Amino acid sequence: MSALNNFASHVLSKKSLQQSKKTQTSFINFSQFFTIQNSPKTPSRISLVCPINAVTEDREAKTSQENEKKEPNKSYTEVERKIKNSLLSILLDKDRFFNAAIVLGAGTLAITKLLTIDHEFWHGWTLYEILRYAPEHNWIAYEEALKANPVLAKMAISGIVYSVGDWIAQCYEGKPLLEFDRTRMFRSGLVGFSLHGSLSHYYYQFCEALFPSNDWWVVPAKVAFDQTIWSAIWNSIYFVVLGFLRFESAANIFGVLNTTFWPMLTAGWKLWPFAHLITYGVIPLEQRLLWVDCVELVWVTILSTYSNEKSEARISEESEAKSD
Repeated sequence: MSALNNFASHVLSKKSLQQSKKTQTSFINFSQFFTIQNSPKTPSRISLVCPINAVTEDREAKTSQENEKKEPNKSYTEVERKIKNSLLSILLDKDRFFNAAIVLGAGTLAITKLLTIDHEFWHGWTLYEILRYAPEHNWIAYEEALKANPVLAKMAISGIVYSVGDWIAQCYEGKPLLEFDRTRMFRSGLVGFSLHGSLSHYYYQFCEALFPSNDWWVVPAKVAFDQTIWSAIWNSIYFVVLGFLRFESAANIFGVLNTTFWPMLTAGWKLWPFAHLITYGVIPLEQRLLWVDCVELVWVTILSTYSNEKSEARISEESEAKSD
């Protein structure tokens, strides 16, 4: 009996030792997450170091993600604010408002007219068919207008080209897109409509009658005649008429013409001889003005810029002389 008691006590002691070791090992493993700070007089105090660091890292990650989500929204709101400010500035500024209305109205009218040329036949048409046939049918309509009233059709084209050319010239001079001088653009368009379209129509017919042959030398002869006689006449007309439309004195107008006549004539020789090789060698008679007006977009920009620079310089010199 005593032997059984000894054996039982021995087994129980082993079990208690094993349990104490397990608790020690579990405490050691648990100490990886907790730090024990012992003081001689106070009991052990557990501080949660690593879990707190993990929580703070999670919060920082969440805040960084929220900031990243807010950044595109912030840039989007900045774009919206800029657009609203620009629209408000246009509405508050009367000149810019009228200019924007002119540009928007003219552009909308032109695009609508060009795209709706076949609106009577649109039943069942797809968008692809509308866009496909619009250029061809607009060209047919233009040729019909030339046959019906060639002078008026060419006057309208020249008026549009000279207006747009002056607008491009003002933008090239540094003015913002919607802060152009409407009066100046109207003057240039009026000269193109009333004089350039009609005079060019009769000039090209006169040039064909002057050189009726189809020999190889006819095209160079027409280019030479165009770039001497006709260019001198038209540049002079343009400068003089613009001067009178600006209500300048005759002395100022002819003074500007004397200083700009030769430079403008020679400047045209850098552009027009090459363009007129196509004008007189390839383009049919009735279509020549349309081709010339396309090139005129560049030339009118040069003419308008040069004319207005000289006029403004002369006006500033006169005002300075009067003030002195």
